[in-house]
Amino acid sequence: MDKKGAPKSIKLPEAIKVFRNLTNAKRFAIDIGGSLTKIAYYSTLSYRRANYYLDKEASSSSDDHSYEVSETARLHFVKFETKYIEQCLDFIKSNLVGSRESMAGKIIKATGGGAFKHANLIQEKLGLKVEKEDEMSCLIKGCNFLLKNISDEAFTFHRHANPEYEFQLADPNIFPYMLVNIGSGVSILKVESEDKYERIGGTATGGGTFWGLGSLLTNAKGFDELLDLAEVGDHRNTDLLVGDIYGGDYRSLGLDSDLIASSFGKVCDASRRGKKMSYKEADLARSLLFTISNDIGQIASLYAMSHNLNKVYFGGYFLRNHPLSMHTVSYSINYWSKGTVQSLFLRHEGYLGAIGAFLKGAEMCGENYSWQENYAGSSGLEQVPSSWLNSTVPVAQLELDRWGSPLAYCPLLAGTDYIPDTVDLNADHQARDYWLNCFEESIDKFVNAAIASQADSETAVERATQFKEKYIRRLHQFRKQPFSYGNLTVRSLLDTIQHYMREFDFPDPYISIKQSENEAALSQLAERLSYIDSLSWEAKQTELAVGMLAGNLFDWGAKAVVQIMELEQFGLTEARRRIPNRPWVVDDLNTWIERLHGPPHKQAAIFVDNSGVDIILGILPFTRELLSRGTKVMLCANSAPALNDVTHKELEVILHQAGMICPKIKEALEAGNLVAMETAQAGPCLDLSRLDSGLAKALQNVDLVVIEGMGRTVHTNYNAKFKCENLKAAVIKNQWLAKRLGGDMFAVVWKYENPM
Repeated sequence: MDKKGAPKSIKLPEAIKVFRNLTNAKRFAIDIGGSLTKIAYYSTLSYRRANYYLDKEASSSSDDHSYEVSETARLHFVKFETKYIEQCLDFIKSNLVGSRESMAGKIIKATGGGAFKHANLIQEKLGLKVEKEDEMSCLIKGCNFLLKNISDEAFTFHRHANPEYEFQLADPNIFPYMLVNIGSGVSILKVESEDKYERIGGTATGGGTFWGLGSLLTNAKGFDELLDLAEVGDHRNTDLLVGDIYGGDYRSLGLDSDLIASSFGKVCDASRRGKKMSYKEADLARSLLFTISNDIGQIASLYAMSHNLNKVYFGGYFLRNHPLSMHTVSYSINYWSKGTVQSLFLRHEGYLGAIGAFLKGAEMCGENYSWQENYAGSSGLEQVPSSWLNSTVPVAQLELDRWGSPLAYCPLLAGTDYIPDTVDLNADHQARDYWLNCFEESIDKFVNAAIASQADSETAVERATQFKEKYIRRLHQFRKQPFSYGNLTVRSLLDTIQHYMREFDFPDPYISIKQSENEAALSQLAERLSYIDSLSWEAKQTELAVGMLAGNLFDWGAKAVVQIMELEQFGLTEARRRIPNRPWVVDDLNTWIERLHGPPHKQAAIFVDNSGVDIILGILPFTRELLSRGTKVMLCANSAPALNDVTHKELEVILHQAGMICPKIKEALEAGNLVAMETAQAGPCLDLSRLDSGLAKALQNVDLVVIEGMGRTVHTNYNAKFKCENLKAAVIKNQWLAKRLGGDMFAVVWKYENPM
């Protein structure tokens, strides 16, 4: 176990940007298509986890915290053009080091049309026996896996709308759906469960048709060049529209004037009349794209309606997240189904076969774990490759980190339209510009905290600098393509910071700060509780609320608060003075106190925020009051560190220490009426659709939900509706956001709602 700070043996992250952690690869799978190849592999990696001690007697050393090395797993998926397959296999071979011998005689699961063609090459290069898997079953298995595990994987596309991309949450209840795979031809599959599916149709008119006819009609040298031509063409120069025939709309049949009546119809009409046409190659390419896409959309919508399916996912080489193609297919589906069928696309549709093939050969990656996209190692929806192999081979990649047991949807949420994020930065351009600037300007705060947390490490400064450079590059990418990694929100920007911190081996930069703040707050707890007990009942309820809000000011993620804490002596008393007079921006305090005159709640779940004053002098007195009313309380904390937020393991220690100070807390802990639960979250915000399964089960008996903090209450869950009573409390520590809500700095949200 390492001592406080970072040992000098910490290595810098791999310089290789693709095929990362290859030396620890355990097994492989491959999907070889005619155009693209996808290689999947599973690796184990060690990471350092910070252990927290509230007093030095609990530690095995003289330090107040330590690090221990743990092991986790990562799934890697790398995509490149098939023409580079030999170069990529050579790279894997040379970088397997001693692992190649251990691979000898083992199996690589393979799928795709090129699996047989390249079987001998794979065996020669990697020493792996190739075992072929059915292509369609791999596609479905891969699709199921992504839809269940990756939020913002599926999206609808609305060209020129705001936003153009609307992303879906991960959902364990994905069946039934229809998968339309558009390769050279088109296969249409009905998927009813993990193991029950059937091919219900298809068409020979697909991507191969577009490419083949496009090669005859234009001088385009490749598929992407043909798509680029279509993007700038004008199909009205070649297609015959309803308006060309009728001079306007055909109202009795509900046909708009700009609807295509005959693809390439003007070319035919001009030839018949002996007229010379004025069109460009780009016009032909666009008309051809519309011809193929409209037909695929119409066929897909007819199959979906005949099988009573309202969700259709599209994948395959033809689409490749190309805006014009997605728009045409979406328009066609909507037109022919009259809006009853939803067309959905996938961020990582190119990896479906590789994921499915891998899962077929890796039993441990089945239903026993949940997985999370690693933003530090994945490519997004970039139009230009962000990574290159040996400076010559363009590649894209997806990395998934093993998180733990399968995650679950909060059973207390009302309805099925839960969206965790309050503001969609894809749609709100003003908010996007503000927050991207805000995070870029404040990045040094995270860098300095990271370096300070590992002052003894020779590589801390260099790693922190790499962290900063990589995060700023990502922010610049979001300016150009805000949808690159799904729905851009404050939550996703904060989560990306945490991913990068872990990637550059800064497991908990605020651990020392939390340590000292917790010790200071605990020393004041007895006095705080004594003061609260001296108040009348009515005054006590107000003081508990104001105390909770004042505690929430202690947030090292808020620039304005950091400046205060660094410049002056700042405790609960000083924080309380900064809470504005009532009425607050959202002020349901009177309603809340009136509710407390009624019967006690049976069980409350409180989603807590910061360490130190927040949890100890703000939340614990509030919790103690609920306990005195006969309410059981679950305090729900992050599973992994984020800024100075309290983690589950830290919370358990804090409750133990608080019990030594307060007999009521100790009694509740011993009786099981006060428990610490982990949320499976690793950021300052809160996504209630992806909770620890044990917590989700325990929440079924809860009749009061309390969510505290700016990240959990305002950036996320501000509009969330619950089946039970709920209280949302936060202090707004950002001037711009406070004004947006109609207040000023340190504006208060105290939002109490009855069950929906």
